[in-house]
Amino acid sequence: MYTTLFNAITDALSQIETQNYGDAKETLISAQQKAEEIYITAQN
Repeated sequence: MYTTLFNAITDALSQIETQNYGDAKETLISAQQKAEEIYITAQN
């Protein structure tokens, strides 16, 4: 989960620097969903 979120944050920051705010938002949402899925799957 950490790697998924860390890489997404890094990518989103790069996107923000180039003013791609929509892409940054989508990157973060996608990472949040992936991390949640990893967490839920690990609980079973």
